[in-house]
Amino acid sequence: METFLIKTLQLILSLSILVIVHEMGHFLFARLFKTRVEKFCLFFDPWFTLFKFKPKHSDTEYGLGWLPLGGYVKIAGMIDESLDTEQLKKPVQPWEFRAKPAWQRLLIMTGGVLFNFLLAIVIYAMILFAWGDTYIPVQKAPLGMEYNEAMHRAGFQDGDVLLSADGVPLERMDGDLLMAIVDARQVTVLRGGQEASVYIPDGMMDQLLADSVRFADFRYPFVIDSLQAGGPAMAAGMMPGDSITRMDGRPVSYTDFYFEMRRRQSEAPRLLASATSAQEADSLSRALRTVSLTYMRGGQEREVTLQADTAYLIGTFAVAEAARLLPVVHREYGFFESIPAGVALGVNTLKGYVGQMKYVFSKEGAKQLGGFGTIGSIFPDTWDWHRFWSMSAFLSVILAFMNILPIPALDGGHVFFLLYEIVTRRKPSDAFMERAQMVGMFILFGLLIWANLNDVLRFLF
Repeated sequence: METFLIKTLQLILSLSILVIVHEMGHFLFARLFKTRVEKFCLFFDPWFTLFKFKPKHSDTEYGLGWLPLGGYVKIAGMIDESLDTEQLKKPVQPWEFRAKPAWQRLLIMTGGVLFNFLLAIVIYAMILFAWGDTYIPVQKAPLGMEYNEAMHRAGFQDGDVLLSADGVPLERMDGDLLMAIVDARQVTVLRGGQEASVYIPDGMMDQLLADSVRFADFRYPFVIDSLQAGGPAMAAGMMPGDSITRMDGRPVSYTDFYFEMRRRQSEAPRLLASATSAQEADSLSRALRTVSLTYMRGGQEREVTLQADTAYLIGTFAVAEAARLLPVVHREYGFFESIPAGVALGVNTLKGYVGQMKYVFSKEGAKQLGGFGTIGSIFPDTWDWHRFWSMSAFLSVILAFMNILPIPALDGGHVFFLLYEIVTRRKPSDAFMERAQMVGMFILFGLLIWANLNDVLRFLF
């Protein structure tokens, strides 16, 4: 319950910041061009508002809605989500949106998107300034990567070290690396000390989406941080700091060891049931529980043979932290260095997200659409300001891009019709804009229902 509350609070706080900044973009451009803003509301307020006030000598009422699905500014003389067309039947006033030149209306409508993207850049720059940039170079991962089934089918093998995609070096584990792989024809890996090529099949992203698990992760060396007192490993003389390199003569990572013991445990009932005598069953049981380990201590290789218990455990291992197991690169940024780096990070994030959008319209991509449950899940279980601001910056980029799509009811829909007006010098009729707004809202609510239904189905099944 505590984890749910922490994630929910982070989600609400992040969305509140993003919505306020987005609507502030519309608000400030409207005020710049002396356009009246009748209402500024955080969250939607159908039927009633939780809180509202109107400062003296102000044309704007500020409010807090109860439905945390976004927010809005109600600009006089404009057909928006409220579908208030009564004001449009009155004579045009100089302070109305419809009275302004098309280029001013265009800036008012793009203000929200612009402010969201600028917010993302500012957040990225401040993250780099406050925490720097930390990542693990994929080319220097000592045990390579572990891959999901779709990657295995394409020809990748656990332990492969990613080197390049179509000749472009691969550097860090992020969305750019995934896109580089799925868009490439050939990926070069280091396998068994030699370079090998993996040819990427068509439809690779659809296969990865169908797997619904991360395409790859680092293989962590099995370095012991602590041992269970009295366990077989401690009794055999193993100590914290020992690095287990082989299991029954085969190279092993911590994950390899864990899954091998799980496999033995799951196969034990079937194998023991096939025994023809108690003596044979006892012999099989001991063989299944016997583990030969090779480990390094102080630069010297040692070997030990252990007997796992009936739960196929050889004691509780606390594996050393990832930062101590893998090569970590960390770079600090001064204040003025962080600004261009933040711009570059914001632009690259936007480019990466735009590149991934084409897969949303595939069958598997549509299944992966997520609603508020999916968004909330990306926040950490504990309050972590670094992760919070990183996720908020990413969501701000998404909000900017989604809002500029040419869908009626979104900013991009208004921009599309304004560009049409500028090019043709013909303004769409109010009746047409009203119908377009209704169609757009129907599309948006359909997408919202679909995305949140996916969340429910994933939770249930």
